[in-house]
Amino acid sequence: MTKVRVSVMLKDGVLDPPGKAIGHALQTLGFGNVGEVRAGRVIELELDEADAAKAKAQADEMARRLLANLVIESFTTEVLS
Repeated sequence: MTKVRVSVMLKDGVLDPPGKAIGHALQTLGFGNVGEVRAGRVIELELDEADAAKAKAQADEMARRLLANLVIESFTTEVLS
């Protein structure tokens, strides 16, 4: 078994209402040094694959086909174990 993490974020220039709301809330809580905030998603997958390179390739394909909207989002994958 191999665990893989897929991180999905909106591309630069795409409006991020959740990020704006988080940034505003942090400012309200007194964290005045916070600049731009971007919000995204993290998906952890446990794959029945012993080869880390194959697991990463499978996660990349899953992200391209389902987990990320490539028009407005980008993604990264990393093998955890």
